[in-house]
Amino acid sequence: MIKTLEIKDYALIEHINVEFGKGFNIITGETGAGKSILIDAMGLLLGERASTDVIRKGANKSIVEGFFNVEGNDKLINLLKEYEIDFYPELILRREISLRSTNRCFVNDTPVSLSLVKELGNLLVDLHGQHEHQTLLHSETHIDYLDEFGNYSDLLLQYKNSYYELIKIEREIKTLKENDETLKEKKEIYAFQIKEIDNVSPEDGEEERLIEELKIMESSEILAGLSSEIYEVLYESEQSVHDAIVKIRNNLIELTDIDKAFEESSNEVETILALVNDISSFIRSYRSQINIDPAQIEKLRERLGALSMLKKKYGGTIKSILAHRKQIGKEFDLADNVSERLSELNNRIEEQRVTAGTLAKNISKRRKETAVRLRKSITESLKNLGISHPNFQTNLFNELGDVNNIVAIDDKYYKCSSTGIDSVEFFISTNLGEDPKPLVKVASGGEISRIMLSLKSALANSDKLPLLIFDEIDVGVSGRIAQKVGNALKDLAAYHQVIAITHLPQIAGLADHHYKVEKTSIDNRVVSSILKLTDEDRIEEIAKLISGEEVTEEGISSARQLMDSTHNI
Repeated sequence: MIKTLEIKDYALIEHINVEFGKGFNIITGETGAGKSILIDAMGLLLGERASTDVIRKGANKSIVEGFFNVEGNDKLINLLKEYEIDFYPELILRREISLRSTNRCFVNDTPVSLSLVKELGNLLVDLHGQHEHQTLLHSETHIDYLDEFGNYSDLLLQYKNSYYELIKIEREIKTLKENDETLKEKKEIYAFQIKEIDNVSPEDGEEERLIEELKIMESSEILAGLSSEIYEVLYESEQSVHDAIVKIRNNLIELTDIDKAFEESSNEVETILALVNDISSFIRSYRSQINIDPAQIEKLRERLGALSMLKKKYGGTIKSILAHRKQIGKEFDLADNVSERLSELNNRIEEQRVTAGTLAKNISKRRKETAVRLRKSITESLKNLGISHPNFQTNLFNELGDVNNIVAIDDKYYKCSSTGIDSVEFFISTNLGEDPKPLVKVASGGEISRIMLSLKSALANSDKLPLLIFDEIDVGVSGRIAQKVGNALKDLAAYHQVIAITHLPQIAGLADHHYKVEKTSIDNRVVSSILKLTDEDRIEEIAKLISGEEVTEEGISSARQLMDSTHNI
């Protein structure tokens, strides 16, 4: 349930902070006072989209904040866990619509996306806007009402997953068929390119290795001359470095025998001599392996030339050549195996049609069972709301199909959509002896309101939403029927928190908590405010609803009587 609602700089509202109570909350006020602005602000808080037009003139941003008691709301608790948001028994939602920055949403002071706010809102509140009953006049919405009442969402989800897999396979088949001719035309080009690349068979990293190898082979004469010169200086000449160091070593040994001060130098010269021997050995070995081979040089140059040609044609690098080869290989294989792939997909789609069809059949069965229960619930409710002989029916239709988007059920093919094979439409007769006809053709405005209230009552009892909000659900009804509508709302309030905007005293008199919205002028600006009424204030407000602005004794007496009334009709 909602505990408090705070609104700042929203439309005509400068600042209000209202506390709602358990049970039946009624909001009254003159037309244009701002009652529906409260509902619009609540819709904003629950995830509806808004523009900067709602920001009060002269303000930089609008803020709507609500405090909700969410203890025991397991679905909401699990959703918060999924998004790693701390849970507290009191949930705080806040929306900010700003002129100067992006609009922001907060849950327990944590910034969140608008989509998450909407998800949370769907678990907190059922908001029935002023014109929502008009959705009943669109038959495509009837299936949603039926499914919501039936409470088989898990089965619907299984079917949807199966249906979308079916669509995915259908699209692949369509794409394959459309691309078949194109693939065949490209097949010759791909064959040429594959042969051209495979004849060279480039390897990743090969070019760098070949360039290094060619550099060495092209410089073999220089390498041979310089290495021979180094070896001669180190080891072979009459005054070689090796011989000179040997002479120095021998002299140091002799000096060390005389004076130990030369011992460290004697040891170091041994190290130098070993190093000279190592270098000489490496140079001799390297020199012996130098092979001046013009044929091999030419072979390397040709290989690098072939790689360069492929690079120019296929992307500039060896990696791009290999990537292109992989891709055209797939395309070539696909072009070569279109018939095989189509056969495989056709087998899969037939299996998927049966799988989806089985689920759709089960959903249809559940819908038929649900339609019986919904008819009973709506019929009883409509009788309580003053329609003496209601005949409410939920008609299910399906259609055989033979092209796309079809499922197989008992060796027959049916057209289907993401909701199954059924189309659903509500039919009704409100007069004894008349056959039920489509709801859109026979129901009056007042009857539509009562049917919607009956649906809301049925759905609320099945879904246990904590808060129900009705904006002028009583449109088109009056007198004795208004009393019945009020009683129905009061019944709902025994199990849910209900907030309702009304103009009718028969409904206002049943409130557990009564609020009045007023419009005043402050500094030449219109401001809407809301006040919770005391019992005495309520009597006067209800009397005004009965007799107008000039409150009479009869109006006061009638107001007291309405407030003291029970559910007796």
